[in-house]
Amino acid sequence: MKRAIALLLLGTLAYAEPQISPQRIIVNPVPTDLQVRVWVDKDPSKSSNPVYENGEQISIGVQVNQDAYVYLLSIDAAGDINPILPNRFDDDNFLRANESRRFPPQGARYTYNVSGPNGQNRVLAVASKRKLDIGRVLDVANDYQPRVQGDQLGRTMAIVVNPVPDQEWTSDVAFFTVGRSQPQPQPQPRNGTLNINSNPQGAEVFIDGRSVGRTPLRITLEPGRYRLEFVLNGYERSGMDVRLDPGENATITRDLTPVARRNATLVIDTNPQGAQVLMDGRNIGTTPLRVSVAPGTYRLEFVLGGYERSGMTVKVDPGETMRVERNLSPVAGIVEFYSNVDTIVYVDGKEAGRTKNGYLRLRLNPGERQIVALAPGYQVFVTNVRVGGNQTIRANLSRL
Repeated sequence: MKRAIALLLLGTLAYAEPQISPQRIIVNPVPTDLQVRVWVDKDPSKSSNPVYENGEQISIGVQVNQDAYVYLLSIDAAGDINPILPNRFDDDNFLRANESRRFPPQGARYTYNVSGPNGQNRVLAVASKRKLDIGRVLDVANDYQPRVQGDQLGRTMAIVVNPVPDQEWTSDVAFFTVGRSQPQPQPQPRNGTLNINSNPQGAEVFIDGRSVGRTPLRITLEPGRYRLEFVLNGYERSGMDVRLDPGENATITRDLTPVARRNATLVIDTNPQGAQVLMDGRNIGTTPLRVSVAPGTYRLEFVLGGYERSGMTVKVDPGETMRVERNLSPVAGIVEFYSNVDTIVYVDGKEAGRTKNGYLRLRLNPGERQIVALAPGYQVFVTNVRVGGNQTIRANLSRL
């Protein structure tokens, strides 16, 4: 079962007597060939001041350039000093030249766990070519229990190191902070993207009333809320609200609804009535009639015996009721009038013309007509005819 050894946090200590500054036990003012390097697992390059939370595991790396015994101590934010190597689970603190070792080592029966108070901490490494007499600091026979604590430990360590020649020992320190780290907010991308489509495609898109193109389209916008509208001929106008978040890539597809086509109504009549009505060449009935048709443009034709064929074009809108009335013109009949003398010809009491060399061609509306011919010195010629098609009348006037 693994055991946890707490590392207490390091704080600032006053350097005035009677307190002993940790610096007095970690700095060897005499240049020495022996070198030691200590670091924590979150900062092997010793380029920062990493943060550990209370209870978090920590490992410590040490390297020496010559054979040496290494002693590790923690100094917390309150200035308390605690030994962490050797300890009752690991008394192997001898390193060969250029050897790097991690504590706790792989498979160790113990762990190092950080404990409060929060603040700046240090791990002190003391390397000595000679094995130090740490019996004054740790009770080796009693599972390496500390004999002294806090500042007293610092003073005692200074005494322990003192007998060693200055050229045979050195020290190094690694820094870390205990406390909850504050995550740095990630910069949010400013704009988002809308991929806009419609079914069917080709609809004009308006964003907040401004036309931005036709579907399908892709547009970059600042984050926020927008009103989208889709306009396509033959389909109902469609709108929707969208919200675009920073950096969002949103896809929108809008199904458009065809416009309901309301029929129009044609009310058709002729004068005279009874005419056959053709719509785009198709017989739809006789006048008067009422017919429902789809909106659009149509060609109407009217056919009635004895009357000229008549046509017209109409255009009706959805829901419209249009009245169409058409006056039909009778088909003209041709009457060829011959007389033995030149006469004045009257049709239904109205002068219609004079014969020339005994001939007059009359164009008359169909129906019953009375034709009268007068010539000075001759009896009056009177006849009734039913006009229709081509007819010939021969008048032989007698002298009085």
